[in-house]
Amino acid sequence: MSASPPMERRRYRRVQAPILVRPAGLLAQVAARKVNDISLGGIRTYSDEAISKGRRLEIELFFRDGASSTVLVEVAWVETLAAGAPAAFEMGLRLVDARPADLERLASALQD
Repeated sequence: MSASPPMERRRYRRVQAPILVRPAGLLAQVAARKVNDISLGGIRTYSDEAISKGRRLEIELFFRDGASSTVLVEVAWVETLAAGAPAAFEMGLRLVDARPADLERLASALQD
């Protein structure tokens, strides 16, 4: 009897895209970080700040063409990383709300 592969629960295909992310409104204080992977449903990225699961926050996405978008996300999970990692934490952010134009911009960037 062979084990069946785990069921894929993701609704959107994740890709690696040249997109940077940082909390919105903190332009001078926080450097933008590269996303690890991204989809129309969410983002996996790093943080040096411990952000609790379930917290909602606005983040700013920066695209290769110089455009940016601000979207509302919810922290889906947080994992503490070992010393020497690129950041103190890795986290998954679920996209909660975005303007239609921002979703279109994101969808276009995911196809590049």
